[in-house]
Formats: sequence, structure tokens, C-alpha cells
Amino acid sequence: MITTENTSQNKISDPVISAMFSSGAHYGYSRSRRHPSMKPFIFGAKNKTEIFDLDKTKESIDKALEVVRTLASQKKQILFVSSKHEALNAIKSVHDRLGMPYVAGRWIGGTLTNFGEIRKRVEKQQNLLEQKTKGELSKYTKKERLLIDREIDNLTRFFSGLVVMKDIPAALFVIDPKREKTAISEAKKMNVPVISLSGSDCNINDSDFPIPGNDSSMASISFFIDQIVKAYEEGRKKSL
Repeated sequence: MITTENTSQNKISDPVISAMFSSGAHYGYSRSRRHPSMKPFIFGAKNKTEIFDLDKTKESIDKALEVVRTLASQKKQILFVSSKHEALNAIKSVHDRLGMPYVAGRWIGGTLTNFGEIRKRVEKQQNLLEQKTKGELSKYTKKERLLIDREIDNLTRFFSGLVVMKDIPAALFVIDPKREKTAISEAKKMNVPVISLSGSDCNINDSDFPIPGNDSSMASISFFIDQIVKAYEEGRKKSL
């Protein structure tokens, strides 16, 4: 059992910690679910729910944000990844705000390790959409057009977030690396650094720049993605 006295003091003195606290970023899972590597980042527990030490979370996000600013100043791409329902809208919003690629849903095996083939699928989706827009599919029968429409829908669902990704990204930003094991594995094979929002059940060593915090709350996820976006915007201005 803990009190919120220490957290409240930090909340008053540090606006970032205050914002994290307000978004519920300090909530982990139960102790039984905690990965051993997360122990140093846990402040205590309340009502059987472990509480992150937000001072340490802030130290971690500061390191991650500096990496993001550097990548942005070099005009590098970051691929945003999550299949969590709570994260989908926030992940997709990154494309509108930064023009960055994203995977909001199931990770397709080979997205990094077989990028050439993935790029072919993306280009096929774009070509079919263009033909449909121009009315060039009218030459097919009704049944054939129905099948093509289904193919367009499937390709769009899986690959629309990758249209702007012309090459292997410079980094991944992942919500819950435990859930996104395949993406993490491919990133390691391709030497792509991983920045992650990692809940208390995640192995901190799976990511190059882990941010220990609540990875299952929509408010918390949105807060951290917003921080990444703002850092990228700051870094982008340096390149002008």
C-alpha cells in the first residue's frame, strides 16, 4: 500500500509529471504480472495495482524524445506500431500530424524483413485505387469488380498506413512491445532501434529506448504519442 504524497509533490513541481499523473500513466498491472526487468521502475502498489515511479518514467521519456528530435532533424521516418484497440486512433493520427507511416492493427510478417514484397502490395493497392477512381474498372464484369473491390478493401486495411514508407524506417515507436513481438523481432534483425511505451508486464530489454508507463489506457497512450509528435515537430524545425 502506498500514499500519493510523493507523486502529488512531483505533480505540483513538474508539469510533465503532472500531465502523466493526470493521464493515468502511473498505473501498471498487478504484481503477479510484472516482468522482473520492471522492478526498478515501480514505486509501490495501491489496491493490488503497481504504480510506476514517474520520476524514472520522465527520465526515460526524456532520452526517447531526444532520439526523436535527432531523427526529425535528419528527416528520418519513424514507424508507429500498435494493435491495441485503445491505441488505434492515436496511432492513425500521427499520419495526419506528421505524415509518418503506421501499423494500426495486425502486424504483417515481413513488413521490415521482406520490405520489397510488402512495398509491392502497397503499390498494388495504390494502383487499384487509382484505376477505380478513374473508372478504369468498368471494363470488368460485375462479379470481377466485386472481387477487385474486396481485394482493395483487404489491401487498404493492412497496408494503407505504409503508403508513405518508401524504405526501411529509421526507428519504430511501439505501444506494448510484449504484444508486438513480431515487430520487435524484425526490428532487431534489421538493426532498427525501438522506442516503446512499455507496461509493467513488458521486458524492458526488448526496446532500445523503453518508456515505462501505462500502455493500456487511451489517455496514457495519447499523452505519450503526443509527446513523441511534439518532439518530432521540434526536431523538424531544426532542419529548416
